[in-house]
Amino acid sequence: MSLSPARVPSTGPGTGPAVRRLTTTLYGYMFLDNLVLLYPVYALLFHDTGLTVWQISSLFGLWSLTGVVLEIPSGAWADAVSRRVLLWFGPLLTATGFTLWVLVPSYWAFALGFVLWGAKEALGSGALEALVYEELDRLGAADRYGRTMGRAHAAGLVGVMAAMGLAGPVLDFGGYPAVGFASVLGCLLAAVAAARFPEHRDPAAATADGPGDGWARTLRAGLAEARDDRSVRGALLLVPAVTAVWGALDEYTPLLVRDTGVAESAVPYWLLLIWAGATVGGLLAGAGQRLGKGGFAGLLAGSALALAAGAAARTPAGIGLVALAFCGFQLASVLADARLQDRIGGTGRATLTSVAGVGTDLTTIAVYGAYAVAGTVTTHGTAFALLAVPYLATALITAAGKRVSRRAGS
Repeated sequence: MSLSPARVPSTGPGTGPAVRRLTTTLYGYMFLDNLVLLYPVYALLFHDTGLTVWQISSLFGLWSLTGVVLEIPSGAWADAVSRRVLLWFGPLLTATGFTLWVLVPSYWAFALGFVLWGAKEALGSGALEALVYEELDRLGAADRYGRTMGRAHAAGLVGVMAAMGLAGPVLDFGGYPAVGFASVLGCLLAAVAAARFPEHRDPAAATADGPGDGWARTLRAGLAEARDDRSVRGALLLVPAVTAVWGALDEYTPLLVRDTGVAESAVPYWLLLIWAGATVGGLLAGAGQRLGKGGFAGLLAGSALALAAGAAARTPAGIGLVALAFCGFQLASVLADARLQDRIGGTGRATLTSVAGVGTDLTTIAVYGAYAVAGTVTTHGTAFALLAVPYLATALITAAGKRVSRRAGS
């Protein structure tokens, strides 16, 4: 039984008011969801509240752990209920957490805020991709998924850059409370945008045997598809292999930039260059969908070499290469997600996307640990260069898979 509604006649190659409504809502949601002015200053808030480095690190760990625990259950839930409702409810959780941060700043308030933030990310992970893919598929525009999500990620990165630009003036104007309440406002606006998502699937069909059984059934169906379909398994593994390392390294880019010798006040501007590179990568997703396995492997290898060379240079000019690397990694991440969505054929789309999310979260935690070890005994530039090696390995495995497929075809 399929939960996806029948396709509607397409009046053009993925064009029309229905597609425009979906994509406009998606881009607005992604921009507002990332317009969090607390992003560039929350570590300062924790420090100024009196937290130790150990306490701050434990908060980040709690944040990641929440996502790991809730990712797959929330994905199965998204396959059993309305995905639009989950996307609407998630930003309200982060709004609550940010309110606690500025009203009662303390370790436990920060911890609860990160739990709520992690829950919000788990609710949206899988639900967003599944909703967008199935709505495009209903409109006969599934082939536009990669391009659409690439632009959506670019819109989200523009939101991050806008938050970075606004955080300083707002902090000067009203301190942490002003920054916090501006972030709460962004969350509320994101919830309003999420409420406008079109959704034509019938969530009740997923729970026809009862709410509890329906949730468990969607979870079992999704995991069974991953177990039985080799191409789905490969796509599931590719997502964390491509996404996790550069996503974790992003947390350390301020340290990398500062080690190049630039003035402290100039660090945010060099970070904007890196984010601009990632934004361009999202915008290139449409063209990137034409890459075959060999082209994808080349993209990963070239980005890895740019990351290693740029980081090892320890000069401001090298940051340009890091930005180029992040451009390639963002493009590869969007393409890996599109490949996964194309291979999922059952009703557990959000469940399987969340499985990939768990793999990404666990790999990210491992990268944090690896960076802690490497960053302790060497420079930040060297640590970045060492963590480019997994991408070279993934590129080699992808290229080898292409050769095996070619021989099998022959």
